[in-house]
Amino acid sequence: MRINILKSVQLDQISEMIYMNNNGEISKRRVKVLSVESNTFKAFCFLRNTKRTFKVNNVLAFVPFTQKEREVI
Repeated sequence: MRINILKSVQLDQISEMIYMNNNGEISKRRVKVLSVESNTFKAFCFLRNTKRTFKVNNVLAFVPFTQKEREVI
């Protein structure tokens, strides 16, 4: 998981992740990773609209965000 997080910083991309907080609650978040430490990373969270610190071990899934093009008819 850490490799995917580091790659998103290098590529300067927005990602989606499934995250479990310390209470066991699971949420889907869109984030832009700003920095990575050994066990945590800082990211701008679009769900909360602020910078947050996340634990790498609590990330259940982490993928690049791809926005689908919408066709106007």
